[in-house]
Amino acid sequence: MGDLAERARFLREQLNHHNYLYYVLDRPEISDAEWDAMFAELRRIEDEHPELRTPDSPTLRVGAPPSTKFASHRHRVPMLSLDNAFDEEELRAFQARLLRFLGKGPDFPIEYFGELKYDGLSISITYRDGVLEKVATRGDGETGEEVTANGRTIRSIPLKLRKDIAGTIEVRGEILMEKREFERVNADLIAKGEQPYANPRNTASGSIRQLDPNITASRRLSFFAWGFGDTGPLEFQKQSEMLAWLSDAGFRVGEHSIRLQGIEEAVKFARETEALRPNLPFEIDGLVIKVNDIALQEELGSTARGPRWAIAYKFQAEKASTRLLDITWQVGRTGVVTPVAELEPVRVGGVTVSRATLHNIEDIRRKDVRVGDVVLVQRAGDVIPEVVGPIMDEGHGQRPEPEPPTHCPTCSTALRRSTGEVALRCVNRKCPAQVAERIVHFVSRSALDVEGLGEKLVLRLLELGFLSDTSDIYRLHVRREELIQLERMGEQSVSNLLNAIEASKTPPLNRLIYALGIRHVGETAAFSLASKFGSLEKLLNATYEELLEVPDIGPNTAGEIVAFFQDEDNRRLIADLLNLGVRPATPTQSEVTVSLSGKTIVLTGKLERMTREEAEEIVRLAGGRAASSVSNRTDLVVAGPGAGSKLDKAKELGVPVMSEQEFLEMMGRA
Repeated sequence: MGDLAERARFLREQLNHHNYLYYVLDRPEISDAEWDAMFAELRRIEDEHPELRTPDSPTLRVGAPPSTKFASHRHRVPMLSLDNAFDEEELRAFQARLLRFLGKGPDFPIEYFGELKYDGLSISITYRDGVLEKVATRGDGETGEEVTANGRTIRSIPLKLRKDIAGTIEVRGEILMEKREFERVNADLIAKGEQPYANPRNTASGSIRQLDPNITASRRLSFFAWGFGDTGPLEFQKQSEMLAWLSDAGFRVGEHSIRLQGIEEAVKFARETEALRPNLPFEIDGLVIKVNDIALQEELGSTARGPRWAIAYKFQAEKASTRLLDITWQVGRTGVVTPVAELEPVRVGGVTVSRATLHNIEDIRRKDVRVGDVVLVQRAGDVIPEVVGPIMDEGHGQRPEPEPPTHCPTCSTALRRSTGEVALRCVNRKCPAQVAERIVHFVSRSALDVEGLGEKLVLRLLELGFLSDTSDIYRLHVRREELIQLERMGEQSVSNLLNAIEASKTPPLNRLIYALGIRHVGETAAFSLASKFGSLEKLLNATYEELLEVPDIGPNTAGEIVAFFQDEDNRRLIADLLNLGVRPATPTQSEVTVSLSGKTIVLTGKLERMTREEAEEIVRLAGGRAASSVSNRTDLVVAGPGAGSKLDKAKELGVPVMSEQEFLEMMGRA
């Protein structure tokens, strides 16, 4: 047994050493085959003698059983947010604030430390006596979710530090997915006929919170360390010393981090890094500028939101130029026909873009965009691709101006434009494109939330004739055997789908109203209607005057609701849904402990304990209104990680701000 224990120890040391060389230094010294052979030998020894497995064993990086839920983890030191700067003058204003707080003149020297602001997910890693103990998400800053089994699968997170240390420390950093890995994951999903991810950040965030660590392991996430929560027995004089220690301890750290003498060097660093941004192997959305001197950091202290001694400099939305190949027109669920720019594929903000919105014909004319132009494309809010405008050249004037279609591109029905509207509309309710969009909307997360019935499967079932209208989803159970025979379905997938459809038969009334897709009726209006009328039957027969008495319902929306329920096809659909067993539940306020009656709440940043839809539902259940922008009429802002301009506006206007955890506690949902 002594020889086996010594062999296991040797294999662990060798495997961890070569992990460090490969994943941190990018300097492998052995082949994959040699590494795999050592790993297989260690796993065999530990399987036969489990008592020889130690907490720093590389075999713990994979193979943990799936979790049913994540336990909460309270950080030893809170993970605070940072204030933002959006231009060079705001960076200079940051230094002016520091000098005022310190009572120093403009010539007082401040050394800064500049780091990349990774576009990933912040986590905290607890080490006890140099061995990894826990990995946790940021959460609300005070409490996160423990994701240790998933964290172990990330090869650039050391299971055991390369420096001897006694006691407990918290290392902070960012989990992210490199661009090439993002492309690989999406290529695999597309090959399977599944929906690809929107961007690397969302992919990384979703991957670290997988219940099955094997899925996390397959995603090849990276970790960059940028600091500490609790330094334990360690003492540092400079921020730069912290990063050097972390690098020596075995962590991957940002190679672009730099000491900066004064704010003008920080401004120069920001300019240079923004130009470098497209060529980095991973996504960044800005920089973090920190006071380098730890004693000065302590003197400056923190506000309730975050440290005074650091600021996040946010880059502008990334733009790229490409050729506009065509303008196509697509039909939405309400019949609105909108233009789409078909582009030569171009990478913008970490995503390859081949299509972008042009909004409507007036937008096309205002921007003077023509097929054949080289155009600028950006991702609005780093999410939705849109055409900014053309880059004028000599041939622009010779290219014809785009004309709107006169007939529906799907069903050839003549298009109409209502008085006072820019939008073109197909009035054929049986238009296949509208049917598809209505079904996709009906089963979406904010509506009936039928898991497994995504857009691609809906289109496939329409094409096969399994669906012809929304209510047909509740007839799919009779075609179970046919569904099982479909490629990439199988018995378990079909069972899961049919169970999800069955579970959707008893939705809250407001979700069913929203799912029907009535023009101008969003989630807030749907909740108000459900609260007022209490049943679908009463709403079906509501008069225009009764509808105007409902909060959030104006004259246009009231008119659309009346028209919707007077339409014979819509009434037949509702009768069909009821006959098929759909029984909506009336919303109740019984579980709400606090009233938000008449109050306007704005949610901003990333919510980590609930979805945005769930948070808005809580607000509506308490009688409040969930709004999308901050104004003088806003009563409360609930801010999660990454909150930006909305949080700044709230502070400027003096609007109360609370964290997600504080909001849940106030609402009795903690």
